[in-house]
Amino acid sequence: MKKIGIYLLSGLLLVTASCVSQKRKDNTITISGAFALYPLVIQLSEEYRKENPQVRFNITGGGAGKGLADALSEVVDLGMFSREISPEEITKGTWWIGLAIDAVIPTISANNPHIELLKTRGMTMEEFRAVFLEGSIKDWASLLSLPGENNMEVYTRSDACGAAETFAKYLGGRQEDLRGIGIFGDPGLAEAVVNDPKGIGFNNTIFVYDVVTGKKREGIEVIPIDINGNGHIDPEEDFYESFETVLNAIATGVYPSPPARELYFVSHGKPQKQAVIDFLIWTLTEGQKFVPTAGYVPITEQKINEYIEKLK
Repeated sequence: MKKIGIYLLSGLLLVTASCVSQKRKDNTITISGAFALYPLVIQLSEEYRKENPQVRFNITGGGAGKGLADALSEVVDLGMFSREISPEEITKGTWWIGLAIDAVIPTISANNPHIELLKTRGMTMEEFRAVFLEGSIKDWASLLSLPGENNMEVYTRSDACGAAETFAKYLGGRQEDLRGIGIFGDPGLAEAVVNDPKGIGFNNTIFVYDVVTGKKREGIEVIPIDINGNGHIDPEEDFYESFETVLNAIATGVYPSPPARELYFVSHGKPQKQAVIDFLIWTLTEGQKFVPTAGYVPITEQKINEYIEKLK
């Protein structure tokens, strides 16, 4: 009789443990992907847990390519994705909603010897193309019509990512067309450029500017885009000194798109887990108030309504 009681108790404990484990799994949201979205999603998850402490998050970076691959193979609930979704990806079952808007910005070291000239003349899209795609501009001297040689070191991303694909699209190519030394991740690329006075690269806005101070991060500078191609940066093109003015240029469409772009959550088909659906609805409603303070541009009301309809 005692043995039967022990067996029954053991069975009850196993069932209870199984129920607890399943409940924890149902309330855990796994996310991976784009470095561009990582800081925002971390902040959103922290704010969401204040109201929903039973929900757990497991969030990792790794690039947009990893985020999409993980989402389509259902390794994670949501992928963070930072470029336009292609028709081929849609046919594979990619489902998405937008979350925010940011941009990819050309970067150099604050120790670049030509920094003042670059700030006043900028670079045109054709000049960026000659550097990153064609390789016809190989040094700063030829770009700036200066005597002598002054080598240029070009840096790009080694991981499949939205920033590189978006910047390449702006130049009329694809990520695989970009020339330069491949560096993994947004933080790594920013560090490589900062440490090389002859370097040139590109970064997502959140890795160029400090959200707290609103100023450019230490050691990094921006090459302004000569949007109208007249050979110098006009007042309306000169908006790079603070994070606020850059975000305003992105929001108003002054900064070109691409390299400005929408940022997405992706999954393999519409999410079925209720915890995920509840979180996504929150990001499109209450969560949008945290988007500007995190250093991003909110999506439009029209887009929000469209995405909420997709979740019904």
